[in-house]
Amino acid sequence: MSLIQPVLMAGGNGTRLWPLSRQLRPKQFLSLHDDNTMLQNTLTRLEGLKQHPAIVICNEEHRFLVAEQLRQVSANSARILLEPMGRNTAPAIALAALAATDQEEDPLLLVLAADHLIQDIDKFHNSIAHAIPLAEEGHLVTFGIVPSHAETGYGYIQQGQEMGKGFKVKRFVEKPDGATAATYLASGEYLWNSGMFLFRASLYLAELEEHQPKMLNACRAAMAVTADDLDFTRVNAEAFAQSPNESIDYAVMEKTDKAVVVPLDARWSDIGSWSSLWDVSDKCGAGNSYHGDVLHEDTHNTLVWSENRLVATVGVEDLVIVETKDAVLVAHKDKAQDVKKIVQQLKEQERPEFKNHREVYRPWGIYDSLATGNRYQVKCITVKPGAKLSVQMHHHRAEHWVVVSGTAEVTNGEKTYLVTENESTYIPIGQVHALQNPGVIPLELIEVQSGSYLGEDDIVRYKDNYGRA
Repeated sequence: MSLIQPVLMAGGNGTRLWPLSRQLRPKQFLSLHDDNTMLQNTLTRLEGLKQHPAIVICNEEHRFLVAEQLRQVSANSARILLEPMGRNTAPAIALAALAATDQEEDPLLLVLAADHLIQDIDKFHNSIAHAIPLAEEGHLVTFGIVPSHAETGYGYIQQGQEMGKGFKVKRFVEKPDGATAATYLASGEYLWNSGMFLFRASLYLAELEEHQPKMLNACRAAMAVTADDLDFTRVNAEAFAQSPNESIDYAVMEKTDKAVVVPLDARWSDIGSWSSLWDVSDKCGAGNSYHGDVLHEDTHNTLVWSENRLVATVGVEDLVIVETKDAVLVAHKDKAQDVKKIVQQLKEQERPEFKNHREVYRPWGIYDSLATGNRYQVKCITVKPGAKLSVQMHHHRAEHWVVVSGTAEVTNGEKTYLVTENESTYIPIGQVHALQNPGVIPLELIEVQSGSYLGEDDIVRYKDNYGRA
């Protein structure tokens, strides 16, 4: 039996889960259902399968998040492929197929979205076991979710002739209206399109050669000139940019005669909105789901998610209420899909709440922007043990550092010295400097910036442990 090559697609933005999901920290990197993130759960639910180390495909700007989250679940052997820009799922999977065959191997690719919830792992593994013989026989297998209701937010797959434990795909159907979805559900012939697949790497490349040769040529050219950087593999951006922007369904699955669907009934959800998160969450007797510090009175069928502050509800029902450090969302559950319209407004207005949380993750740790004024900014900075910020300089701002806990090793011009708890130091404008945590506990300090310009792009890096210089 062939070894499986897991391919995790981790490039989405999850706009309908704003304000928790942001461009630089989308839903696949969040802990929405338990203590692990969605990406981590996608990896750990594969335990017990005979598999190669996973290939994770992500955006350049998410690379350190991915590497850190893989490290936390001891998946350091995973290969991280960086997409220079988004080109949809078909080219991304082509990169993975080419990477999987670069050692003259030809594994079965198990293509998974990194932001799905699957609660019944045994049934998930059973469906994979049913799909393996079909993939080995030369079929492109997709997994179809057994529908529980007439959902209008998913595409559908119509089952045709029975084949082993699966069915020949009769047709793919776009998201239907309510009446059409009800007829699909009643017929028993249709499954939800999950966007998960199992097929031989070489077969996928051959199907691309037939149905979308321009895409395959662009991906081959991109993989012909790769560069390894720390934990990451970068592909040639100029070549990859020439690829058409198409989903695997449109580029291959709707055109091939080799498509087979295997049913999956494993308590699956793509958690595509706050209402769908409420659907799969534990609830009290009044139908409410709570996260964080929440008080409630006469509240029904409501999701309340508090990240930092007390949230109290009185006399409300069918709402979604989400609090983060810099934003609050209040929406009717029936309108939860429209949160993406707010995100579009944030993007058009170039507001920071579109891109980042107030708390920003970096490869060396975290910083939290506590206060900002015309000529000042105050941050709380946490540096992981042994980590070091880049050797850098600022043209427009000076910095004052006050150590709250731990010990800082500071390079300030020609001098290097230690700063311990309740001590401070000053970095003048234009001074080359660096900050390192030489200890075994996290270093926490308060940074006060002052100057005419305080943007993150006022950094000239001379040396960096994370390839950013």
